[in-house]
Amino acid sequence: MLKNKFSRALAGGLAGTVAVLTAGLLVAPAAHADEIGTAVANPARGSDTQSMDFTMSGPCPDPSTNILVYVQGAGFPDEGQNVVGNSPFETYNSTETGGLIIPLTETMRDYANEAGFSTLQGKYTFTVTCRKAFGDTIYGEFKSSIWFTSNTTYQSTDPDVKTATSTALAVSPNSPVTAGTPVTLTATVGPAGVAGEVQFKDNGAALGTPKAVNGGTAALTTSNLSSGSHSLTAEFTPSDTAYAASTSTAVDYQVNVAPATATTTALAVSPSGTAPQFSPVKLSATVAPAAAAGSVKFQDTVGGNTSTLATVPVNGGEASFTTSSLPKGDHAFSATFVPANTADYLGSDSGAIPYVIGAFSGVSASEDITTTVEAGALAISVDNPHVTLPSPVLNADGDLLTTAGKINPVTLTDTRAGNPGWSASGQVTDFSDGGTHAINGQNLGWTPNVIDHSPAQTVTAGTKVDAAHGAEAGDAGTAGLKSSRSLAIGTGLGTAHFGADLALNAPTSTVAGTYTATLTLTAI
Repeated sequence: MLKNKFSRALAGGLAGTVAVLTAGLLVAPAAHADEIGTAVANPARGSDTQSMDFTMSGPCPDPSTNILVYVQGAGFPDEGQNVVGNSPFETYNSTETGGLIIPLTETMRDYANEAGFSTLQGKYTFTVTCRKAFGDTIYGEFKSSIWFTSNTTYQSTDPDVKTATSTALAVSPNSPVTAGTPVTLTATVGPAGVAGEVQFKDNGAALGTPKAVNGGTAALTTSNLSSGSHSLTAEFTPSDTAYAASTSTAVDYQVNVAPATATTTALAVSPSGTAPQFSPVKLSATVAPAAAAGSVKFQDTVGGNTSTLATVPVNGGEASFTTSSLPKGDHAFSATFVPANTADYLGSDSGAIPYVIGAFSGVSASEDITTTVEAGALAISVDNPHVTLPSPVLNADGDLLTTAGKINPVTLTDTRAGNPGWSASGQVTDFSDGGTHAINGQNLGWTPNVIDHSPAQTVTAGTKVDAAHGAEAGDAGTAGLKSSRSLAIGTGLGTAHFGADLALNAPTSTVAGTYTATLTLTAI
């Protein structure tokens, strides 16, 4: 469509303003005028085979009525090559400020081919000239440039001119802090919207991995700053080569040595209180905090004299020692924690635990005698899973179809160890004729009864559940056996049999057919 417009404009009078080369290349006019505005390329980044348009920053001045666009750059004639023919303003859409939106008639690759070269490189400047349909007077020019950074891709910013960025660093909490304190470094990067990563540094060395900029900021929290003076910086690396990198002003930060951490030591002796001579006695020490490195010195005081039984390294806050060589008599055991680094942790003592080593009482042997009580099981069953009720008949009031019957006897056997007791319950689905008709399960009720049970059992029938008075099929109520209802409860091991008398109330609107529901019996 654009090429047709271009052809019409050329036929209407372009011959007076442009020269036609032997190869058909349209060359821009030699005349020039003042640059009165800019034209913005869209898209700002693209390829050599992509269509492009330019939006003028304002309107052409009077008395111009037409525009003509030509391009200059590597491969094209020095005076430029026409890319949009002499066309009237009404050919194009315009912006609110009066600037025209001018699509190119072909792609940059097409123009290069027409000019007889294949490599697009460097800067190309487009000039929109404001003119009349006839004559060579130019009333003003709008210019725009793009840069081909490869033979096939371009951008609308000069790759050699990068947009400056700024990076500011804030550190929280304020200095000084003690070693081990979480410290948060937050970099704020501008201008708004610039993307990239921030590498935080401590005295010039990388601190953690680079952090992505999100919403203009990037942050790192660390508890690993060593004691001493630090010079903290944030270095921003943009992901877009159109932007320049930037580094924050250094923040001087002081980390002081943390004071030694207090510890506690607790001692436990097993067996407690006393043990016969030559039997093992275990001393177990617990040191807190568990991260404290060092050893525990186990000591024994007898008759006012204190000796060290053993020195054991602490592992995960625990140390233990077992001995069978303690002499008969009164003892006082204690445990002392000795830290590996006194600058990190303080020592601590458990205090003395009195203990008596009694006379040797000989040795003995033993045998275990074991029997296993089986877990047993709880089982519920019916010999015949099918119950057929007589066809419902109209009741005396003429408002229900009623029928009655019994469920087939239910057998429940409990052989579980521990005599936990049991309960049996039942719940029914809606009755269905297999098609679209149903009888609501609320309309089924029962009266449970106990048939028999083992002598060791106590069995009680569940309470009577009345059938609903002809609940319609779509009723979402929970009457009757539509909800789980008790059938029987019992205790004691053995076998019990029980049943229930059924009563069904069907609405008089029930369509003729054979209806079936499922009664699920559950024992727990």
